[in-house]
Amino acid sequence: MEWVETTGRTVEEAKDAALDQLGVDEHDAEFEVLEEAKSGLFGRLRQEARVRARVRPTRPRPKLDRRDRRRRGEGASGGGAGAGGESAPASTKSAPAPAPAKTTGAKPMQDLDLDAQAALVRSFLEGLVDAFDAEARVRIELVDEETIEAHLDGSDLGLLIGPKGNTLQAVQELARAILQKDGPGGARLRVDVGGYRERRKEALERFTHQVAEQVLASGSPTSLEPMSPADRKIVHDTVNEIDGVRTTSEGEEPRRRVVILPD
Repeated sequence: MEWVETTGRTVEEAKDAALDQLGVDEHDAEFEVLEEAKSGLFGRLRQEARVRARVRPTRPRPKLDRRDRRRRGEGASGGGAGAGGESAPASTKSAPAPAPAKTTGAKPMQDLDLDAQAALVRSFLEGLVDAFDAEARVRIELVDEETIEAHLDGSDLGLLIGPKGNTLQAVQELARAILQKDGPGGARLRVDVGGYRERRKEALERFTHQVAEQVLASGSPTSLEPMSPADRKIVHDTVNEIDGVRTTSEGEEPRRRVVILPD
């Protein structure tokens, strides 16, 4: 995954800027702090914080690699060759047998392939559709080896979208929680209902062009309403293609917003 590098007055501000560029929520990203912020005389900022971030890799290690690693570990710890190729002396005392591992009958999410994870998402969404008594078909797409897209197609699905897509976002978070119940390692997941996300993207692009024209005409910056990282990325990307204006972000989640300024 490609890393992005950002700066800010604090580490948290630099992280927020990175999330804007990546267009993902914080739990879908991983960070490395390169430099902490440093204060100068009279409380002035002498050095900004600098971090790098990327979308969190989700692909588990191949099972064969894990088996090989265990074999190597066993060879190194008992009866294997020591330094210089000589065999280590055998212990005169037999080690106690390890206690049998407890099994729960369920595999960790990291051990489930993408098809199995997709089946879990489908089962959850189909149950949700039944609970809402909605007429919808669940369609699953495997975008790549790390990403699942789930689509709910049908009519009269506004209840599953909610005002400004808030219910849809909650549905996605619940489905993601299923994939990450055993910790990070499940596939990345995007959920859409009735094509809402594509319509939202097109509407945001049109709105951003309108605001950019107003900023160019007035010469004054305009602050937009708070948005999710994915929506902020749409605004940033759209403004990047318009001459004479630029963007920045301000505030903290969940009230972080984009500001469009004259360049």
